[in-house]
Amino acid sequence: MSQLQKYRKKPVVVEAMEVTDASKMDVTSWIFDGGGDVEVLSPYIMRQGGIDSTHAFQVKTLEGFMWAKYGDYIIKGVNGEFYPCKPDIFAKTYDPA
Repeated sequence: MSQLQKYRKKPVVVEAMEVTDASKMDVTSWIFDGGGDVEVLSPYIMRQGGIDSTHAFQVKTLEGFMWAKYGDYIIKGVNGEFYPCKPDIFAKTYDPA
């Protein structure tokens, strides 16, 4: 029978930006410039599609597109991948470098 072992996460510095109404265009440019893909949703499309107005856009991750809401963080991972992270998880996982 295998024994349970404990592991510590390696200290890795990542780049991240918080998604706000004021920052969403900077976040979008950062993702595109980094080789990622993002779909920005206009307020009109969000209202017509019944999408929660707190959604800023969808970010293409390794698992497919994921919603990014205002207040979420977008993280650029160690292999250059982008993904959204909820603010409470971000605060528990990351400290400023």
